[in-house]
Amino acid sequence: MTRFRSIRWKKILIKSIICIGILGIVGITLIIGINAYVVSKYKDKILTVEEFENNNVDCIMVLGAHVKSDGEPCVLLRDRLNKGLELYQTGVSDKLLMTGDHGQIEYDEVNAMKNYAIAQGVDGDYIFMDHAGFSTYESMYRAKEVFGVKSMVIVTQKYHLYRALYVANQLGIDAYGVCTEDIEYSSQTKREIREAAARIKDVGYVMFRPEPTYLGEAIPISGSASLADD
Repeated sequence: MTRFRSIRWKKILIKSIICIGILGIVGITLIIGINAYVVSKYKDKILTVEEFENNNVDCIMVLGAHVKSDGEPCVLLRDRLNKGLELYQTGVSDKLLMTGDHGQIEYDEVNAMKNYAIAQGVDGDYIFMDHAGFSTYESMYRAKEVFGVKSMVIVTQKYHLYRALYVANQLGIDAYGVCTEDIEYSSQTKREIREAAARIKDVGYVMFRPEPTYLGEAIPISGSASLADD
């Protein structure tokens, strides 16, 4: 009797291991498949600055990133800003939309981004700030619903740009992208792993369309940038 019980439990264990293995394979396949889909969906809308010379859009969106304690943009953000300013100077749009995290008084990405652009000679009247761009999804959602953006160029690193373009276009914005120079940043492997998970998350967000943390009153991108000031 004991022997039969032992055999039965071994069979159950083997079946359990097989089921777990199958589920693992399915999960990995889904992760790879969703990531491949997001990366390929709008990659033809990634252009160079030169390819954009004869185009015009509502705004140039620069996605926020970490700002140092002294208010200076980190290297990754500075590269985004420089590329955004290059597009601005080329005449792709006369409006810049700086979107990032300003959820706390002591931490402010968007004013740091605006100050950087002003220091490079851009008139502050043409710089809009989205203080509640707490995530890529929220930045795109608010670009459409708060700022009334219908078309834009998104500037960020290439690994991030695929997802940004996916979300923006799926939400109904005619969005194109220009990536920063191909530079290997510190902790890049961690960024890539995090981005793979974020793509899956944002596919779900696009499907169910949850509202962002904040919406608030409309600030038309065609109007005055001062409405977006603190």
